[in-house]
Amino acid sequence: MENMPALAQTAALTGADIAELRAGFPYFAANDQRDEPAAYLDSAATSQRPARVLDAERRFLETANAAVHRGTSGAVGEATAAFEGARAAVARFVGAATPEQIVWAENATDALNLVALGIGEANAGLGVAGSERYRLEPGDEILVTEAEHHANLIPWQRLAAKTGAALKYIPAREDGTWTLDDAREALTDRTRIFAFGHVSNVTGLVAPVAELVELARAAGAITVLDACQSVPHIPVDFGALGVDFAAFSGHKMLGPNGIGVLYGRAEMLDALPPSRTGGSAITKVTMESALFMPAPQRFEPGTQPVSQVVGLCAAVAYLEDIGMERVAAREHELVERLVAGIAETPGLRLLGPADTTQRVALAAVSVDGVHAHDVGQYLDDQGVLVRVGHHCAQPLHRALGITSSTRASVHVTTTEDEVDRFLDALRGAQRYFGAEVSA
Repeated sequence: MENMPALAQTAALTGADIAELRAGFPYFAANDQRDEPAAYLDSAATSQRPARVLDAERRFLETANAAVHRGTSGAVGEATAAFEGARAAVARFVGAATPEQIVWAENATDALNLVALGIGEANAGLGVAGSERYRLEPGDEILVTEAEHHANLIPWQRLAAKTGAALKYIPAREDGTWTLDDAREALTDRTRIFAFGHVSNVTGLVAPVAELVELARAAGAITVLDACQSVPHIPVDFGALGVDFAAFSGHKMLGPNGIGVLYGRAEMLDALPPSRTGGSAITKVTMESALFMPAPQRFEPGTQPVSQVVGLCAAVAYLEDIGMERVAAREHELVERLVAGIAETPGLRLLGPADTTQRVALAAVSVDGVHAHDVGQYLDDQGVLVRVGHHCAQPLHRALGITSSTRASVHVTTTEDEVDRFLDALRGAQRYFGAEVSA
């Protein structure tokens, strides 16, 4: 393992292990040497990257950069092997049966749009063999939840508007969660698409994906999973979960910006028309028409983000070397510490489940009497870096009766001290703004 501590695969991660891992991240190595180091608690937005990932991308650009799938030179062959080898590695990491079930996209938002726009193309008479399965008519329903990130809401709003289908949603409960029973009640024999998040980026709620897929399949609905907040933090096997499509991004899982992944069951990808067209994705072009490559190349026209793909492959290898079970166990300890600290502080409202077995990697709070932006500014002054705002989930915040929240999120390299600094800074913000509540 290049630039990787020799961690025992079966052992829990210790404080010494975490320190050794952090030393392999240039950001943390530099930050931890400062007189007043910052506590980085914003991995749910963008994670930091280990040197191993940065080096892999840089090494490819310096020594192997070439146009993949174009030409017959040895350099092209080497670059293409790295590009397609990364596809195989990512497929293995998320439980895809074959590499062809992995499509490269710009990010997870782009990946979700590829599905929604492709279904729109099928309904505009631009389908491919098998596209009739994507037919939508007035009276059909697209189901989402009120807790969705905008990236898994707006594409379905637009698809509904294009096709005449009705957009329905599962309302969020008082704490921002929703349940299997809520989904069971909302699914009908007219539901054609059910799109939902694996893990909420606001509440941290982990959805029971396999059970939801079973319900959707019984109703005849296609399932689309936003897996941005699950793939970096817990073991994920899309094949075992049975979901039709899933999307996630590289920059939340220790990888580069500018690379996202769409997973699809083979028969679903084969029947989905491309929504973006151009070179490399075709087999034959005349002045009147075009024939397209099979998946995944059908969905990858133009020059691809090759170095970013190589970097994502290195990030996957890094997480595999640690072991996703150990990543999840370590982060669960941190989330327990977060939730416990919030629960024992009067005047803080935890968004999402208090039961930490139902949440992953983050905790968002509302501070009574203080706007989240003011909280965030105070925390920033204390060297605690978090995310404030609506987190691209305005409907959920509206359902919770607030406009914004303060979110701390962790990754495997987060320390207990960083969590404690966040909690102490929240209490400091209460005092500073005169919002402290007696126990």
